[in-house]
Amino acid sequence: MARVTKVSPSIQLSQEGGKIQTPRPSINGIIVPFEKTPEGIVCPHFYELRWAFGCPYECAYCYLRGTGRGNKRPRYRPIEKVLNALDKAFRHPYFIENPTVFNSGELADSLMNPPLMEKIVDKFEEQDRHRLLLLTKSDKVGFLVENPRRRTIVSFSLNADAVWRRWEFGTPPPEARMKAAKAVMEAGYEVRIRIDPVFPIDDWREHYEGFIYMLLSELPRAPERITLGTPRGLQKTINYSKDRSWTKWFAESSGWGRKLATPLRREIYIFFLDKLDLLGFDRSRVALCKETEAMWNALGMDKKKIRCNCIW
Repeated sequence: MARVTKVSPSIQLSQEGGKIQTPRPSINGIIVPFEKTPEGIVCPHFYELRWAFGCPYECAYCYLRGTGRGNKRPRYRPIEKVLNALDKAFRHPYFIENPTVFNSGELADSLMNPPLMEKIVDKFEEQDRHRLLLLTKSDKVGFLVENPRRRTIVSFSLNADAVWRRWEFGTPPPEARMKAAKAVMEAGYEVRIRIDPVFPIDDWREHYEGFIYMLLSELPRAPERITLGTPRGLQKTINYSKDRSWTKWFAESSGWGRKLATPLRREIYIFFLDKLDLLGFDRSRVALCKETEAMWNALGMDKKKIRCNCIW
């Protein structure tokens, strides 16, 4: 077996001329690999850009309540440190070898501070290998539309109007977010959509059927991909939730907390897949967020070909 000599903290070289192996780095606690997927759950590894923590919106089900132990007030890293970490990443051997999407919306709403995010968006324009992912419930897209960029993906988290009214406090209405998605799409950006969490509220089929038709008719073309999800409740999130009415449908446990019963989740996903099929949306561009391998298999979906929100 070839001996491996440690050359630096980032690079290992085989003394017999083997391929360079570059482990996934973490840079200054700002560029961080997400690798904590539990066994039995499908969630590809991706990279977080931890430019901030928290969110000004008050969605009852938000997992940041648990992550921040009840404190999700927006807090920002010094922008100079964020930009410096990105400079280091762009020069790092791993990222030179591996074009990467950097997710700025895992621990914060990406558009909760447009002036700061504009600086980050512009930093990505200085290179042509990597892309920035914005994930948001906001409609504050003016700076993106006024000066279109090439290295940014914009992903909107959307839900049916009834769910918005019941649990997504302080957020722009779904219709406003759809108009924002239309504006950035017309400006040339790749747009992705998250419909997550889908709640089985009374008459949920009617609510979500109208939502899907409205979404795909509002946009000038189909989104690049759609990611679906059903409610997930890590215990810490539930503990710090002020309004727990969103938890009433939980029926079983998984590696990613409490979930709806398997038959109900399957029914929801089949409903969405069938409606999207009828509207001509390519099923290979639909993914399930933090769902079980068993569910992927039951739906005939190939986890090895996943095209979900957070990856290239």
